[in-house]
Amino acid sequence: MNYFTHLNCPKCSSTYEKEKPVNLCKCGSPLLAEYDLEKARNFVKESLQGRENNMWRYRELLPVVDTENIISLGEGFTPIFPFQSLGRELGLRNLFCKDEGLNPTGSFKARGAAAGISRVLELGIKEIAMPTAGNAGGAWASYGARAGIKTHIAMPLDAPEITKTECAVAGAEVYLVRGNIADAGKIIGEGAKKYGWFEVSTLKEPYRIEGKKTMGFEIFEQMKWDPPDYIFYPTGGGVGIIGIWKAIKEMEQIGWIEGEKKPKMVAVQAEGCAPIVKAWETGKEFADPWEDPHTLAAGIRVPRALGDFLVLQALRESGGAALAVSDEDILGAMEKTARSEGMFICPEGAANIAALEKMVARGQINPEDRVLLLNTGAGIKYAEVLKYGFPVLEKTARL
Repeated sequence: MNYFTHLNCPKCSSTYEKEKPVNLCKCGSPLLAEYDLEKARNFVKESLQGRENNMWRYRELLPVVDTENIISLGEGFTPIFPFQSLGRELGLRNLFCKDEGLNPTGSFKARGAAAGISRVLELGIKEIAMPTAGNAGGAWASYGARAGIKTHIAMPLDAPEITKTECAVAGAEVYLVRGNIADAGKIIGEGAKKYGWFEVSTLKEPYRIEGKKTMGFEIFEQMKWDPPDYIFYPTGGGVGIIGIWKAIKEMEQIGWIEGEKKPKMVAVQAEGCAPIVKAWETGKEFADPWEDPHTLAAGIRVPRALGDFLVLQALRESGGAALAVSDEDILGAMEKTARSEGMFICPEGAANIAALEKMVARGQINPEDRVLLLNTGAGIKYAEVLKYGFPVLEKTARL
């Protein structure tokens, strides 16, 4: 049974029918999918036993009413690895990493694309459009191709080359923009008005977040319902943090985690683009747009997040934190993780490790604390960033 009932505005409390395509609330806020959580108490966690190891194991709390409309490439249920060597180096006994780079299309964006495209198909929408700095475009293009839905994507010129190619090879109409993701967003907005495309920009539709929230379900289930003390998440548009926190609150309401502790959420950004961090440090409810955003971690180069207030709310409610790290520290963390744990993580995932090092040095994380890092993508998709900090690649070997 599916418990999806309607869409709700977290800002003005307006509600919308689930049967109609809708982007934002009339007040300009993102909309959230809501469920009959009282009835969903019949969906007990024991029923997960024996289900498929992908995100659709939680289908009762996902917004696709008819399972025939599910478009899947096997996304979700990514593994959680202990980081023992890196943990020892940092003085932590319980350090873990959930590797979202093992998703289809190489990043956690596959979750949002799977939920979003499945719902788009269910609503009868034929063409979608979005701006992207990289991985989201590749994911939505791939899932759109599988569903037979036409995809229009605008990307900054300096987006990773592999993701530009990924979008194009999946048949998307790709528009390269001289500017950042906000500039790409303006172009998509104009195109949507002119041609009637359905916009699936970050939080401009209600369903991407539902795919991302399955990370929250999985973390609790995979850690045997004993969650970590901290979850570190690289934050651009912030959908991952919003989604994980939404999942935690839903699990609490349906009785899956009655009385259990909840993790502290930590938002990590780059020093060259840190609007959430600045808002957090100054106690603001909303983040001001970031002027001249720059960082080699393209996925967190977002000058203004539409759901900024929801990210900040999750940080406050969880007792979490927000901090920014330098590109130099990000590169160092990529190398350190590869050499200590054998994992080639993405720059955004490496930002978490750089932030963790800062918090450990400040005494904010204790040796016994259980810490989970989210690596949001496969490092191999960012091979071009290596030229910034790995001169070892220039060496040649002689036999």
